[in-house]
Amino acid sequence: MTSAFWIFEILFFIITGANGLSHFPPNFVVVKMNDQTVLTCNTSTNETVVWKFDNDIVERHPYPDNFEQVGQNLIVSDIDTPVLGEYSCWRGDKLLSSTYLLQEDEETQKADSPLTCWAKSYDCKFNCNWTGIEHTVVRLGLGHDCSQGGSLCQWVNSKEQAVDGGFQFEVSHYLSPYAEETTMLEVTAEAIAGLTFLRTTQRFYLRDIIEPDSPQIGNCQEVGDYLNVSIDPPSSWSTPHSFFGLEHEIEYMLKDDGKTGISPSTVIPKKISKLRARSRDALVLSHWSQWTPWKNVTY
Repeated sequence: MTSAFWIFEILFFIITGANGLSHFPPNFVVVKMNDQTVLTCNTSTNETVVWKFDNDIVERHPYPDNFEQVGQNLIVSDIDTPVLGEYSCWRGDKLLSSTYLLQEDEETQKADSPLTCWAKSYDCKFNCNWTGIEHTVVRLGLGHDCSQGGSLCQWVNSKEQAVDGGFQFEVSHYLSPYAEETTMLEVTAEAIAGLTFLRTTQRFYLRDIIEPDSPQIGNCQEVGDYLNVSIDPPSSWSTPHSFFGLEHEIEYMLKDDGKTGISPSTVIPKKISKLRARSRDALVLSHWSQWTPWKNVTY
């Protein structure tokens, strides 16, 4: 590989890194490194067309040997950084169609994924975080058509970007909260960094990603040498609570020596200075919620 190629590649990464795509192009093709692809011009006539790469005709590209026009189609070979970008076909001054050529990210096949999902309840939605801060645009899709990159996929865009980078999503699902789960949810994420494309899919049961919000601590009632603590489900938890039961765990700090203890019930020692609580689904033993803030005890 020539020194000119490496200079071109370094400059390309600097430019695309600073000016990554901010949305998914209407048309794009994803190809593995060093592979070949055929780009088609969207026209209904057989007239001659001219192909451009980033608004300049492909014959002027620094590596013209990577291109071969056959009729109205353009064959792009030896896919690598210098040939990634926007291609368009023209007849005179008329734009007929355009498409982006993206390179498949080699991370696609790796086990670790920047996608994590959780559900606050069994209601009709769950949340996901995408922690890959190098990606400038990410979308999620639910179902088999999305995992195959199908045209019928209803993609969900990020509702907001996380403070430390990455993206946050809210995804609606079709499962009944009262029925036994027999089918896994299939969540696919597509992400673009520069002009590289990553697709990753996760499959899980909703029950496996349940993590309730922190519960609400109510009053403490004296019962002899003990306190009976009132713990209420979070407002986001599924109803009726008699059907969607939660179990609670209370951590407390003793007044005398500052030592802490944990109780699996709502009955705890009386001589404590403060307490906090967390909850989980009592039936499937879901992930524990986050602890509530410490609460000073008065009674």
